[in-house]
Amino acid sequence: MNYLKFTQYAYLIAGVLVAIESYNQYQAGNMNKAIIMGIFTLVAIFMFFFRRNFANKFQERNKKP
Repeated sequence: MNYLKFTQYAYLIAGVLVAIESYNQYQAGNMNKAIIMGIFTLVAIFMFFFRRNFANKFQERNKKP
């Protein structure tokens, strides 16, 4: 398994964990921390899709003779 497939799922796992922490901060009343962590969640999910797209392009390029 190459590193591109691993890193895209690492971003997804990080996004889920930060989303959970953001929810916990929201429930605790720390709105500033919840908003910042929510932004990090969006960035991590964006990076998951970006890396997946990049890995697919890289794989297609290697298939061509």
